[in-house]
Amino acid sequence: MAIPLRKPNEIEKLRIANIAVAKTLNYLKQTVKAGMSLKEVDAMGEKFLRDLGARPSFKGLYGFPAAICTSLNEVIIHGIPSDVILKEGDILGLDIGTEIDGWYGDSAITMPIGIISKEDEDLIACSKDSLYFAISVIKEGMRFKELSKLIEDFIVSRGYQPLVRFCGHGIGKKPHEEPEIPNYLENGNTKSGPKIKNGMVFCIEPMICQKDRNPVILENGWDVVSADGLRGSHYEHTVAVINGTAVILSNSEN
Repeated sequence: MAIPLRKPNEIEKLRIANIAVAKTLNYLKQTVKAGMSLKEVDAMGEKFLRDLGARPSFKGLYGFPAAICTSLNEVIIHGIPSDVILKEGDILGLDIGTEIDGWYGDSAITMPIGIISKEDEDLIACSKDSLYFAISVIKEGMRFKELSKLIEDFIVSRGYQPLVRFCGHGIGKKPHEEPEIPNYLENGNTKSGPKIKNGMVFCIEPMICQKDRNPVILENGWDVVSADGLRGSHYEHTVAVINGTAVILSNSEN
């Protein structure tokens, strides 16, 4: 498995692509509200991205028809924007990819639409908290499988389940590179597989189910829900390993 090690100037190019994602997510978080359609959200996000000089990298990727994944309520990831109208109490996952000068960015949030239930607040908090927990424990020399196990344990400790068969990933000159980074341990051995090294850039993205971790892909071929049919949540950052720890590149404060 050849996982690229990026030079400092390459990491800065990746940071530029990721800042565009972060700014767009921040804009949508402040702007999206009940009464808008998912297609409107997608159009707003695409215009904002392009005004920043970024290309929406999801559009056309593997045949995906839109710029932004809009994953509503039970849809955990890969939601296709539709004419569905947002209403108070919904929760909406927004996943955005960019490309600037041949380098890629990727990040995601799940946001409330107006006032949401305490149950949904806790559900969103699990994906966000598990993401930041994962970032905090990353260190040079640990194995990716160790990281996957720590993420799984965190999610389960909150009373939820990680979605299986979908995962985080490397990113760089392509939107998806090696390695694959599941939010759960496969094959039961944390002492196998590649180690995390300085210069690696990858996406961590906890995807949270309530009871059943098995995915179901809906008829449109994209929307992914849990087999339990309950609401899910998703958060994602692109990070670079610098001086032994993970630094967030997709940070809206930049």
